[in-house]
Amino acid sequence: MTRTPAPAPAQTPPKVGIVSLGCPKALVDSERILTRLRAEGYSISSTYDGADVVLVNTCGFLDSARDESLEAIGEAIAENGKVIVTGCLGAEAGLIREKYPQVLAVTGPHQYEQVVEAVHGVAPPLSHPFFDLVPEQGIRLTPRHYAYLKISEGCNHRCSFCIIPSMRGDLASRPVADVLREAEKLAKAGVKEILVISQDTSAYGLDLRHAECKWRGRPVKARMTELCEALGELGVWVRLHYVYPYPHVDEVIPLMAERKILPYLDIPFQHASPTVLKAMRRPANQEKVLDRIRNWRTITPDLTLRSTFIVGFPGETEADFQLLLDWLTEAQIDRLGAFKYENVTGAAANELPGHVPEKVKEERWHRLMAHQQAISNARMAAKIGSTIEVLIDEVDDEGAFGRSWADAPEIDGCVYLNGETDVAEGDVVRVRVAHADNYDVWGEVVRD
Repeated sequence: MTRTPAPAPAQTPPKVGIVSLGCPKALVDSERILTRLRAEGYSISSTYDGADVVLVNTCGFLDSARDESLEAIGEAIAENGKVIVTGCLGAEAGLIREKYPQVLAVTGPHQYEQVVEAVHGVAPPLSHPFFDLVPEQGIRLTPRHYAYLKISEGCNHRCSFCIIPSMRGDLASRPVADVLREAEKLAKAGVKEILVISQDTSAYGLDLRHAECKWRGRPVKARMTELCEALGELGVWVRLHYVYPYPHVDEVIPLMAERKILPYLDIPFQHASPTVLKAMRRPANQEKVLDRIRNWRTITPDLTLRSTFIVGFPGETEADFQLLLDWLTEAQIDRLGAFKYENVTGAAANELPGHVPEKVKEERWHRLMAHQQAISNARMAAKIGSTIEVLIDEVDDEGAFGRSWADAPEIDGCVYLNGETDVAEGDVVRVRVAHADNYDVWGEVVRD
């Protein structure tokens, strides 16, 4: 009698944990790494003790972010012991290894292959990976109804307060066909909102000389306007982030008026004083920018503008700060984030004269936020009685909440539907606004 050999015991897939810090661009890097590892048969662990190795994707934009990254590395070492570091702070491998010599590997930003190779060295993949475990759109860390779409890496600007180019390099755009194929996969997978991100979205394709690629049987240029036109055909919300105010930004405003993309622009103006902007090495013609904003709102009256500003930049005077407040009154920015200037290791601004005392920075920050709050109150109150489209983010026994076209996830306001449970995450519904505060609105679903 021939004895049938017993089946070999099933192999247990190695598990990888990840701590992803920093901006949405870093989150996309984490998603790409996990997608590759998942394709090789790895499982994703949500806990330290369940992981065979832990990845820490770091941020190094500000010294405070560097401190947070170093703290996260230390926590991962204490909780697990097997740690691989990547991301922006990974460009300073010496700093990381000096503080944490037990780190297994250190790689810089968007070095996906090196990260995967380091994981292989610690926790080798199964001999027969299950490629069908990976959904076509890849592994994502966002809810299933929205996703970030990174169109380029790096930046060609040399702002005096920023060290991103030294960490992530110069502009490196993805071919437009690759971007659009990824966007199509996301839309087919049920994503309702695509958030376009990069270091400088307006510069997309400049390094490629706006090379054309075939998509849906026609040529499309690697250029922001043409990319937006194509994305507008997918039938999902398309939101633009990190838009530098180049002249050709004017070209996308009619697309917003036609509702091909969302009437939303995230433009980091940073300041309004020509003197401060010159010290920052940024465009300094803010009067012209005000004219452009007025024109944009003539074409698209419901345009939402989000921006970030720095207060207390070296050399900023009281007159410079007052100019910023006056400019905000004219610009009527809808969503504003403000930061008190801080030195960043390696940034040129560290050496500028006239550093502003911390007490003055703090006082100006509070004045700026109070000034903006009055602007926001008026703009939000104007929404009462209107009907808006809302993408539902979450539903529980007490009701639902979501976001309108004016609200990007994590950084802007919400729309609350108290007592509304007859909707689902990812639904797009019409809501009549009944109440508003500085940032959020409340309303009821309009049913035909």
